[in-house]
Amino acid sequence: MPSQNEDWLIYRTRFLVRARQLAEPLSFTDFLGRRHDGKPGDYVVEFSDSMQRIVPRRIFEDVYVPMESGKKQAATTTRVLPVPAMDHRTMVRRNTGTFGA
Repeated sequence: MPSQNEDWLIYRTRFLVRARQLAEPLSFTDFLGRRHDGKPGDYVVEFSDSMQRIVPRRIFEDVYVPMESGKKQAATTTRVLPVPAMDHRTMVRRNTGTFGA
């Protein structure tokens, strides 16, 4: 299946995926031998492991949230936020020898 980067948008649930909405019917068999059939309005979703599947429009638009679109996506950079130093003693729970204490 051809993959043209300019047609794909980034969406998120718990994980980021790439997706594009179908303008015409599409059928394909994935590398695990599973058949996928979609109709106009459904979405082809590509996961981080390059697996693709078709998600019906009603489900896709209920579950996935679009990230910034178009040229803004390409210009977005990752920000690294500082994490305050943590005293290692706060991470260790001492065994007091009594149950439930």
